[in-house]
Amino acid sequence: MPRIRFSIIIATYNQRGLIKDAVDSALCQRNDAVEIIVVDDASTDGTQDVLRQYGDAIRLVCRETNGRVSVARNCGAVLATGEYLVFLDGDDALVPWALDVYERIIQTTNPKMIVARLWQFEGMLPVALPGNAPQSTQIIEYVDYYRKDRTAASTASALVVDRQIFQSVGGWSPDMLLMEDHDLAMKLGVSGRTILILAPPTAFYRNHANNASKDIPGYLPWVCKVIRNERLGKYPGGAQRRFQRHALIGGYILTWASRGIKRGLYADTLKLIANNWPMALAAVTRKLVVRLRGRKAPETLDMPGGQTPGGQRPWTREQGAAGEML
Repeated sequence: MPRIRFSIIIATYNQRGLIKDAVDSALCQRNDAVEIIVVDDASTDGTQDVLRQYGDAIRLVCRETNGRVSVARNCGAVLATGEYLVFLDGDDALVPWALDVYERIIQTTNPKMIVARLWQFEGMLPVALPGNAPQSTQIIEYVDYYRKDRTAASTASALVVDRQIFQSVGGWSPDMLLMEDHDLAMKLGVSGRTILILAPPTAFYRNHANNASKDIPGYLPWVCKVIRNERLGKYPGGAQRRFQRHALIGGYILTWASRGIKRGLYADTLKLIANNWPMALAAVTRKLVVRLRGRKAPETLDMPGGQTPGGQRPWTREQGAAGEML
């Protein structure tokens, strides 16, 4: 039986008008050692009818009751046989060279987790031809996630995780409705080598009216949930890694506090900061230390057979950055 390198896990719920882009982008990958698992979380809008048209090209799981996105992703992960899990939300898509880039990184660094660069867009999916693959990929290599000294995209579609490591931390927390990507990253914090991709983007992130990250009042309680998880000792590393954990979580606090203030949620925002100021202070302190010491330098990996898109500039790390950060 051939080895499966990647299991692409697509979770969807009531995304009839968008899911085809996600599935087609997975089917267009040039890596043969891949399986595609699509979990529909009890859609009622005809999404399942669209998915059934793919037949045996995908492994389709149709849940009878809606269990929220983390449960759907875990359902797909249980069925996966690939060495690495590539998560993809039903309203996003993979860039044609995504698995090529991930494969190059894996061959070179043997990571436990990869955090991808995102290409943000609105409306129609941008055209990115497989033949226009990049010449190289620019990465930062960290001993583990907690040592990350740069912001990174926050969404399931940016995460590629070693399947055994994913299983060892219990997968996605089923009790997390929002901030579940941050929660998983914190659970994976000491799991081993983590790669942050600076360029090129490997996933399309769709900006639309229903993005969960636009619901600021709805997000704030889940920021508090991550804080409670830390105080309950649910994240690894013990006392030795406490400052690093607090700095990461403090970054979440400051990000959402800023957004809350812009939305006029002054009482909720002030309460968030007042109750958790040591973590916010840790984030500020870490940022100052990084500025003084300098960030870890990136390295460039050549892409076999890659080429710069005709008539376009080579990819730079300024392109395709997601607005929400880990």
